[in-house]
Amino acid sequence: MNEYLSVLKNYAKFDGRARRREYWMFTLVNAAVYVVLNILATQVSPYIGFVALAYMLGILVPSIAVAIRRMHDIGKSGWWVLIALVPLIGGIWFLVLTVTAGQSGSNAYGADPKA
Repeated sequence: MNEYLSVLKNYAKFDGRARRREYWMFTLVNAAVYVVLNILATQVSPYIGFVALAYMLGILVPSIAVAIRRMHDIGKSGWWVLIALVPLIGGIWFLVLTVTAGQSGSNAYGADPKA
């Protein structure tokens, strides 16, 4: 949960590096919240769907920021996030990049977040 809150605190910080744990915990919590909101929208009230939409729009900038910082951790430019837009193979390649271990020590994007 600390990783999720740290991403929200740095919601528009596109420089620096993000560890795998920070990226994946943020992604996991987002997925869980979205699934719960969609279940509530289908079972309780369709108006909750608007809450789910508002949540996803509100979390868009922090999601992009943490993905860019994740790319920085493996030594790639933040523009590599756009690889996910390539049909089929792009999403798979982005997944591979996000699970790759970060560079140890400092790189061009900052100090090692594990240190």
